[in-house]
Amino acid sequence: MSQAHLAYENRVNLGSYYTPPEIVDVAWEMIAPYVNSQTTVIDSACGYGDFLKDCGQAITIGCDIDETAISVAKKNNDAARFFQTNALCDVSRAKFSISQQSDLIVVGNPPYNDKTSLIRHNIKDVDFDIDEDLACRDLGISFLRSYNKLEAAVICVLHPLSYLIKPTNFRLLKEFTTNYRLIDGLLISSGEFPESAKHTPFPIVLALYQKDTRGMAYNFIRSFRFRPDGKSDFCLGDFDYINNYIDKYPKKNRPVDVERDGHHSEKDAPLFFWTMRDINALKRNRTFVENYSANTIVIDKQKLDYYAYVDVFKRNLHRLPFYFGNCDVLIDDNLFRQYKPAFVSDAVRHHPFLKKRFQINSIEKQQAVSGLDMYFKLLLGEHHV
Repeated sequence: MSQAHLAYENRVNLGSYYTPPEIVDVAWEMIAPYVNSQTTVIDSACGYGDFLKDCGQAITIGCDIDETAISVAKKNNDAARFFQTNALCDVSRAKFSISQQSDLIVVGNPPYNDKTSLIRHNIKDVDFDIDEDLACRDLGISFLRSYNKLEAAVICVLHPLSYLIKPTNFRLLKEFTTNYRLIDGLLISSGEFPESAKHTPFPIVLALYQKDTRGMAYNFIRSFRFRPDGKSDFCLGDFDYINNYIDKYPKKNRPVDVERDGHHSEKDAPLFFWTMRDINALKRNRTFVENYSANTIVIDKQKLDYYAYVDVFKRNLHRLPFYFGNCDVLIDDNLFRQYKPAFVSDAVRHHPFLKKRFQINSIEKQQAVSGLDMYFKLLLGEHHV
């Protein structure tokens, strides 16, 4: 059930969103083999208690900071034990009356509210206490850290795929990834959640983790085969990425003589490109720009072909399924070299000022369209939309 008692602003800050029942059912199918009479199952951000079920002799616990949500959850489920408390403050098993001998399973859809994200940034204001060793810019990472602190045996929760596939985020989970190993990962679009559907869909993973002394390094994630619904397995390591060929971010120091002025001919004047983050950011941002700024890259002209590639890639994002959203721009360099005239022609057609910058001649529009179509079908294979 949607937490209708919360105003939109509070729903954002508490990360309180409705989880469709079919996703709840899949989560329980994933943890079912681990549930027995010695098990305690907890959802430490339970909202109205959608994830709490009567699972025989196992103890079921629900917790939420929202007093009204807990009141509703108690009416919906008289078999579970409930706590109205901040699950990220003074975290311990004792706080939830969980014995040290119990095999603890965590299930649910905890908040993932990144304070640094530009989406809804004007209303984000997390004002509750968080243990120092759990604190992070993103509440979802704080919750994963809390499960490690509770020494859960099994964890099955929803969180952005970016926590795992972006190296910077993965490093923030060091204590967690040292002690847990990903067993299964079902990819779900944020568009499946009614209150998120109006924004650019991003990939969420219903992740099943098991406590494991081997932990997992980033290379493990690069080789992991995630499960998109209705598609073949998705693995980061199956693709090459544009960051291996060009600069994605501006240099720290302002380059000398980057402005267009009378000292440059049109052919020799510097070229600029907007900062690149991931594929979803590329949907929102520009590519080639006319003037230098703190958010622009001064293009190394030896790599201009690859920047043209990104420009064309942006106009073909409709070919990619949602789960590539937080990935870097994909490329097959050998294939790109084969179809380069199609990319250059399309880039020049959309940015005529580039015409004098390339060493190869443009080709007819229809020939370019046909070449691009073939390239993306070969690049994406079964993932091509």
